[in-house]
Amino acid sequence: MTTPEDNQKVIAKYFKPQEISALKVLGSRLIITLNAKEDEALAEALKQELTQINPDKKVSVVFVSQKKEAENLPSKWRVKGVKHIIAVASGKGGVGKSTTSVNLALALANLNLKVALFDADIYGPSVPMMLGYGKTPPVSYDGKTFEPFMECSIKSMSIGSMISDDTALIWRGAKACGAIEQLLTQTNWGEIDVMVIDMPPGTGDIQITMSQKIDFSGAVIVSTPQDIALIDAIKGINLFNKIGVPVLGVIENMSYYICEKCGHRAEIFGHAGAEKTAQKYGIDFLGEIPLHYDIRSNADSGTPIVQSAPDSPYAKAYENIARKIAQKLK
Repeated sequence: MTTPEDNQKVIAKYFKPQEISALKVLGSRLIITLNAKEDEALAEALKQELTQINPDKKVSVVFVSQKKEAENLPSKWRVKGVKHIIAVASGKGGVGKSTTSVNLALALANLNLKVALFDADIYGPSVPMMLGYGKTPPVSYDGKTFEPFMECSIKSMSIGSMISDDTALIWRGAKACGAIEQLLTQTNWGEIDVMVIDMPPGTGDIQITMSQKIDFSGAVIVSTPQDIALIDAIKGINLFNKIGVPVLGVIENMSYYICEKCGHRAEIFGHAGAEKTAQKYGIDFLGEIPLHYDIRSNADSGTPIVQSAPDSPYAKAYENIARKIAQKLK
């Protein structure tokens, strides 16, 4: 059995010890982050040798700049008390990312973990509606920090509780990131095992800044099965890979529909596209979430399916995915 020390010895053949920033094993992936000048030939040779001694792992080599100042990379935000932060992201909107984030957070809480949910989808925040606290403003006892909402056994925070439904946030990236930083770092989260961050859709300036400034343990990509969504999901995968955030896996949302009357299964948006994409890029496929009226209606009414119908097959689908993610974070 290959040990971390074995891998370190191989890496030391190609790069100096001070150039090795991190060596992580996440499920079926072995990720080496190097604080060195990018060298594709050396990286490929390193990958081949590590693959030989880790035949069950997909090896990735990620380079980061030796001088953060030279590339204007921002310093990390401090989120006190939180052990692991995972991003739930998508390359485009309309794939059910926020509904997935909420139900995934609840499913992780059902595993006896202390869970927080942060709504960073700043232009279309929906977590307050899905968790049932709507436009209730957050409490601040000292005028400097916020107290998180506690609903459905998880802590959460969202700018959506502070603005009206018809307010358009006409903010450029810097101002939006400033608001996200303030809410995230000035909330009294307490002790949290896993924080789920519902990311804004896309791969623009806000997503890049957040990926650089937050110490993510990993990212989860949500996509529907059709090709147009998968094209954008691949962009999301590439974004996290370039920045050095491990991609924990891909979820196929709205995977299929089962007729309640006749039991016929209809693959409305196609099927297994996300799984095939995950296989192509050497990423774990975390599971399928069906398209069902109850998932949508319960989210809209502030009673997410995992909380309101924990024994339903739809809740179980989220819980199966949560178990896989929790295992990767150990």
